Amino acid sequence: AVGFLTTDCGWETLCVQGYTSLAHNPEIITAVNRIATLISSMTIHLMANTDKGDVRIKNELSRKIDINPYRYGTRQTFVHAIVRNSLLDGDGNAVVLPVTNGGLLDDLIPIDPGRVSFMPEGYGYKVSIDGIPYHPDQVLHFIVNPDPKYPWKGQGFRVALRDVAANLKQAAATEKGFMESKWKPSIIVKVDGMIDEFSSPEGRKRLLENYINTDKAGEPWLIPADQFSVEQIKPLSLSDLAIADVVQLDKRTVAAILGVPPFVLGVGDFESAAWNNFISSTIMPIAKGIEQEMTKKLLLNPDWYFRFNTRSLYTYDITQLSQVATDLYVRGIMTGNEVRDWTGQSPKDGLDDLVILENYIPRGMIGEQSKLIGGE
Repeated sequence: AVGFLTTDCGWETLCVQGYTSLAHNPEIITAVNRIATLISSMTIHLMANTDKGDVRIKNELSRKIDINPYRYGTRQTFVHAIVRNSLLDGDGNAVVLPVTNGGLLDDLIPIDPGRVSFMPEGYGYKVSIDGIPYHPDQVLHFIVNPDPKYPWKGQGFRVALRDVAANLKQAAATEKGFMESKWKPSIIVKVDGMIDEFSSPEGRKRLLENYINTDKAGEPWLIPADQFSVEQIKPLSLSDLAIADVVQLDKRTVAAILGVPPFVLGVGDFESAAWNNFISSTIMPIAKGIEQEMTKKLLLNPDWYFRFNTRSLYTYDITQLSQVATDLYVRGIMTGNEVRDWTGQSPKDGLDDLVILENYIPRGMIGEQSKLIGGE
């Protein structure tokens, strides 16, 4: 597991020494799970390059990758495991072992990062799974944040996240210590310590029972004036330690390192522009790496490639989406059924033709209007 070792230890209830996995940090795992969930929710299209542009192919291979790439799970669980291993448990690396049957792809098995090691070999490397070496062409190797020394290997974000994760853990321990601590009385009773009755725990207990403890809430205390002095104090609070400000700063640091908007970690409010930038700058690069590795290792046809459908992840207002679809429809760029698909509706008969503004006639008949050929 990827983590860090902490040796600092202060007050008994705030000690955070020992090894800590990054996967046990709530902020880090929240950010990683959000990225993995979004990428795994996108459908994977099998595309083909043609003279008239790229078209989607639907066959058994496309169904295998998009629906059941892994016999013990679905595309969602398969891709989620790849992304999480790449960002967290695998320290920038995720390995998948393809299984073939008669030359056809039968299964894709995600490998536990603890069972994988990488062995440099000249300018290249080999992948060892349970001690068995594999050539890189025999496995799918997904990487995040390439190592500058070994570009074929990912290095993750362990070093960058180590200190901020330690700070967040210490803040949580401090808050827990304050909530559980018994050393925060709101009232202090001063007594004459020279009196034998008050110098022992038993004597002080008798003091509380005889003078302080009452049967009714709000009942006044009757105490000897010469031997007692009662003072009310305000205990130190978490606000006095600025814990909330420190935690917010550390959460923003985690968000910046992993490339997620701060509001994903509970800091600030949702912003559409920040969300769309998150999809473009963080989700898309990771998805592209998965696309390219699968295209490179799984496809023999040079005109075919895999592509994630990222349009579903952007935040759209239904009015804006409808307006764009309508503009494309009346200009003969989209069919009516394509517009209905954008807005989540089933297709209808008669809406598969491209039309253009001018009584919405088929585009091929635009030159046959009577007003263009001498008619009134």
